[in-house]
Amino acid sequence: MTASPATIKDVARVAGVSVATVSRALNGAENVLPDTRQRILDVARELRYSPSGAARSLITRRTDTVGALLPDLHGEFFSELIRGIDQAARARGLHLLLSSSHDDADEAAAALRAMNGRVDGLIVMSPHADDDFLSQNLPPSLPAVLLNSGVKRPTRPVFAIDNFGGARAMTEHLVGTGRRRIAFLGGPGANFEARERERGYRAGLPAGAEPWLLEGDFSEGGGQRAGAALLALPAAERPDAVFAANDIMAIGLLGELQAGGVRIPEDIALAGFDDIPVARYVSPALTTMHVPIAALGGQALDALADALEEEADDRTATVMPVQLVVRRSCGGHQT
Repeated sequence: MTASPATIKDVARVAGVSVATVSRALNGAENVLPDTRQRILDVARELRYSPSGAARSLITRRTDTVGALLPDLHGEFFSELIRGIDQAARARGLHLLLSSSHDDADEAAAALRAMNGRVDGLIVMSPHADDDFLSQNLPPSLPAVLLNSGVKRPTRPVFAIDNFGGARAMTEHLVGTGRRRIAFLGGPGANFEARERERGYRAGLPAGAEPWLLEGDFSEGGGQRAGAALLALPAAERPDAVFAANDIMAIGLLGELQAGGVRIPEDIALAGFDDIPVARYVSPALTTMHVPIAALGGQALDALADALEEEADDRTATVMPVQLVVRRSCGGHQT
């Protein structure tokens, strides 16, 4: 038979102290003599005692767990973002609880309510996280950090990437390579990042140039559908460049156009946004705007952990810069 795990009563009995003293020692209370604390720690180690997280949380009012609500958990962007959050959480001794809203406002609201009381703080990335949504679903007492949020009156730290500036720079780069009929493959209309990238695209067009907007949804399938729509046009009526609002749509578009006999970049130059790891390995390698995805998640977690420790009232907005990466899909050299 397998021996039963040691309990706090076992530690107290072997150490010759009360259960209350063991609890205080294991939770770092100051009113325990150093020699007594060390004896308790030694006994707990010998007995392989593992304190109950639920019991400890009743004492400390902390779960040592933070939550992250993301629009999706699928794809390389979110994989990199989660990696950054998780690495920073581990470095702080925190556990990570993940949830996805699947781009649905009701699911996002339900996830926030479900996490309340189970986590010490939250990282929230949701296209629905505007001022009204947050005021209705996020208790003011629960520390939180917002990612890429379009809130107009931030009451919590906000981390965002320079969507507008990056999209404008990418469009200006395509113009600088001689492209004049530049189409933009956008994202979901309700998505803050998609709107900002479209705004940057419009700002980067030459004076008098008409925007050419293609409907997208941030998915590979959205890129494929846009490619099919372009292939249905006579070659002379197609754009000479397409700037996709994210890399995964650009990759779907690339495959569809190549299958239809379009040469990239000779016939149509192609660019994306995010610089997910696979972007450099498709053929031709994808010109894109590099986003420090893992660093974005890590900095958001660090800000949340600081708020938990210091109870800081931080309402700052941090905009992280992005960087143009020129590869062969728009005629540049591999970088």
